[in-house]
Amino acid sequence: MDLSSNQKSEIKNQKSVTAGARLARALLLLTVVLVASTALALWVGYQRLDFAALWTDERARLIFFGLRLPRVVMAGVVGASLGLVGAALQAMFRNPLAEPLTLGVSGGGALGASVAIAFGMGARVAGLPFVFVAAFAGACLSVVVVYRLARTGVTVLPGALLLAGVVVNTVAAAGVVVIQYFADYSRALQILRWTIGSLDVVGFDLVWRMLIFLVPGWVILLLLARDLHLLAVDEETAESLGVNVRRSERLVYVAASLIVGVTVAVGGTIGFVGLIVPHAVRLMFGEDVRVVMPCSFVLGAAFLMLADAVARTVLGAGELPVGAITALAGGPVFLWLLRRQQRYTAM
Repeated sequence: MDLSSNQKSEIKNQKSVTAGARLARALLLLTVVLVASTALALWVGYQRLDFAALWTDERARLIFFGLRLPRVVMAGVVGASLGLVGAALQAMFRNPLAEPLTLGVSGGGALGASVAIAFGMGARVAGLPFVFVAAFAGACLSVVVVYRLARTGVTVLPGALLLAGVVVNTVAAAGVVVIQYFADYSRALQILRWTIGSLDVVGFDLVWRMLIFLVPGWVILLLLARDLHLLAVDEETAESLGVNVRRSERLVYVAASLIVGVTVAVGGTIGFVGLIVPHAVRLMFGEDVRVVMPCSFVLGAAFLMLADAVARTVLGAGELPVGAITALAGGPVFLWLLRRQQRYTAM
């Protein structure tokens, strides 16, 4: 049976909608969301800024360029990193519950920072507060431990990595509780605030230092989007299409660990961003990992900017840890997404 000209045209149009076209449309929409989120995050705060006053008011410029803008940029960088890592890990593990904090890196970082805070190590190393250095060192140590626990000969199975990461996180969390128990009240409170997550920053110096480590990790994960798209189906399909599965998994783990280690060292354990954002992207734009990863990068930045804006304003003169806001917002959303997915599966 011959197809009519209209049917042929329709089929041709359907074929022309490639992953690249879907990605371009999705990124365009999310860029608008990101710009709006950035403007709102810059405007709100304990003292709302009049952008017109930046030209004439020295105090407004000081607040904007020294405090508000660096913090919003920091939130965007950390949110983008966690969103991208979450999308990559969910594809690699083929597990929708995988997220950056399940690697074990966050637990090691929290333990390192807790030790530094408990002993009052307020010195600076290479211009960085020692707490950040200790947190990054703890994160790196946990990466080594998790990798060795999951390695059998020359093989490292993703499932073993996930399980080892969860165990290391649990042990590290117990260590943090013990340190809090023996620390004095003020330092125990500092540990609690740090572990919940905070984005306090003055100036851009720390942001530039972060980017030295983060940008290579971002590039590696984004370049592996095609391999992860095939791995999300199954290993046999990926191998048959020329993917070096073990090499790709190792690269994803190393890049993700580096990114999470840096973000945890700077912002503490900010949960749910890497879990919720990829789910939201898949809900809006489909399951294609080549689309989900870059879109999670952009949406993660917007999400954490808005969460931090809420954390800075909800108490008026006070401030909530941003990790509490992401958990309060992300938990119900995740349960709703899970329930929605179960309904579609049952149909």
